[in-house]
Amino acid sequence: MPRRFAQCLLLYCILIPLSLAAGTPLQPLIDAALPGATLQLPAGHYSGPVVIDKPLTIDGGGQAIIDGGGQGTVVTIETDGARLSNLRITGSGDRHNELDAGIRVTGKFNVVKDNMLDDVLFGIALHQSEHGIIRRNHIRSKRREVAQRGDGIRIWYSSGNKVMQNQVTDARDLIVLDSHDNSLTGNRVEGGRYSLHVVNSQGTRIQGNRFVGNEAGIFTLKTNGLVIRDNLVAEIKDVTGVGIGLKESSSAVIEGNRILNVTIGIALDLSPEDETLPNQVRDNLIAYSTVGIQFLSDRGGNQLSSNRFQNNFIQVAVRNGGGAMKNQWRGNFWSDYAGFDRDGDGTGDTPYELHAYADQLWLDYPSTQFFIASPTFSLLDFLERLAPFTEPRLMVRDSDPVYTTQEGTVAASQEAEPATCSLC
Repeated sequence: MPRRFAQCLLLYCILIPLSLAAGTPLQPLIDAALPGATLQLPAGHYSGPVVIDKPLTIDGGGQAIIDGGGQGTVVTIETDGARLSNLRITGSGDRHNELDAGIRVTGKFNVVKDNMLDDVLFGIALHQSEHGIIRRNHIRSKRREVAQRGDGIRIWYSSGNKVMQNQVTDARDLIVLDSHDNSLTGNRVEGGRYSLHVVNSQGTRIQGNRFVGNEAGIFTLKTNGLVIRDNLVAEIKDVTGVGIGLKESSSAVIEGNRILNVTIGIALDLSPEDETLPNQVRDNLIAYSTVGIQFLSDRGGNQLSSNRFQNNFIQVAVRNGGGAMKNQWRGNFWSDYAGFDRDGDGTGDTPYELHAYADQLWLDYPSTQFFIASPTFSLLDFLERLAPFTEPRLMVRDSDPVYTTQEGTVAASQEAEPATCSLC
């Protein structure tokens, strides 16, 4: 009898007309469904919050709405093997301390895909979740100042999850905390604070994402074994904004990224923390930024090769009066290289060398930063190069600089994907 009742109820859910479905409480339908069942919700408005505590498939067909009514988390998944798709999820609570979200997932092998989330504080939160798939969801936080929003996607104490092809707009951050071996690929993030913040999360893979128009790019802390590959980071809005930043992180691979029109392209702060585990920075395009790459100190331990430093105001900067000579530089392109390639082998005849002149004054005296690119600063820099008062500090020496005059490379490299910013 219970099985027949559940089957009839499932049929009712499939066939109920829109006029009767509006405002239907969803939790009783979930409670009555058998494990492994499919709830194909007709178009209509369903009230939450709801908790899924058994393996179910819930599909909204692109026309079903689950509204939390401003209370708590709209949909909570507390099981293994649930699937949630083609729904509009809206109206979470607004408590940061309770992490009120559109969807919160705990468990293994859950799938959340093709959903629209809006007017939710946090978007999708994975908490102690393993081997899940979060794919092709559109997420928008509540309308408020950026610091008062919740995170678009939040991963905490979770592993082996794949976060793919999601679009996050006007949320706070994407964040990965105390997790390992998660991958984030093909996502688009706009209008937020941190494009992606990774903390103590070893083996995180970040590939093929587009982070445009946020206050900061990708920033990592205490995270080893990162792979940051083929991402676009552009038009960072904050005056201290970093495209890709590593703090106390080792054995990272930063490869094939395009970093355009930001304040600091790549920032390395005590990274690598373990000098026996160098970071590999290669094949990146860093263009039209105030600083191409910045080091907090002369610690060293990074290997930088085949990067293109194109038309940055300062190609390399080192704070605290140091240099970058303890890092390995080889085969990079420098748009301000003044040498020649007489034998036509594509490599400059003389090494590229960057010395610290007046253009580095703002690093030692932050109060002068306001005058960067001013005529006075340019004149001081010219006079310092013409007749240095002291021996200039050698910052970088690349023994095999790439020699090219192909100015169109930056524009051509941006045509692989549709543009969403003025430089990409």
